[in-house]
Amino acid sequence: MASGRAGPRRQPMSLAEAGPGTENERLGLVRLSMLQNPLIIKPELGKPMRNCYALPGPDFTYGMYMHKRDGGVPEAIGHWDTVKAKAHPRKRVMPRDFVAMGRAAVDEGCTKAREFALYYGYMDIRCKDKGILRYGGKVPPGMTFGKPPRPPTPFFDLMQHRYKELWMEEQRARTRVQHMMKKKIGEVRENRTSFLRTHPLPVKEESFWHLRRFEKAKPHLRTFPDPESRQKALSASH
Repeated sequence: MASGRAGPRRQPMSLAEAGPGTENERLGLVRLSMLQNPLIIKPELGKPMRNCYALPGPDFTYGMYMHKRDGGVPEAIGHWDTVKAKAHPRKRVMPRDFVAMGRAAVDEGCTKAREFALYYGYMDIRCKDKGILRYGGKVPPGMTFGKPPRPPTPFFDLMQHRYKELWMEEQRARTRVQHMMKKKIGEVRENRTSFLRTHPLPVKEESFWHLRRFEKAKPHLRTFPDPESRQKALSASH
């Protein structure tokens, strides 16, 4: 007995083929979509599976249709199929580079808007065309194609664990900065009372009370031999 998948796939089943006694017999309303659904249709015994997609008619052309134009030698002589030459690529007009022009204007000493406008009209600097190779331009001098080589591996630093020491120094510096920041945050702001405890005000010297009419009067008697003795006596009385 042949397998259900043996042989090429056949055309979709029609309503006439799904008659009584077949594997795909349907009761009630029968729709054409039932015979085109691969989840509903059942394989037929001893026959290859059917294709559930309707194919176009015999007059259908697969692929691109080419009109025939075979007129022999006269057709070949009178209609040459030549490849048209590509037009010369016109030069691409790049936008103005105002950044470079502004930098050059500042170097020349321009400071006012009118001076900048005059300089822009005199000096015309265009942006560089990065896609110059795509538009048929010449390769600029000094241009290198490809990826630049990677720098050499510093085996001497690796053997001496230089990168470890640099990392440890960075960690120590970061720890010191974090400690200082935490110390600044933890400080308590002083008020006037605590500030006066640590920075007392200077003691104001007391002066004896005098009548206003005697404020400008000078002493007529000097009972102390010198000013130091007078200050010593006054300090002892307080």
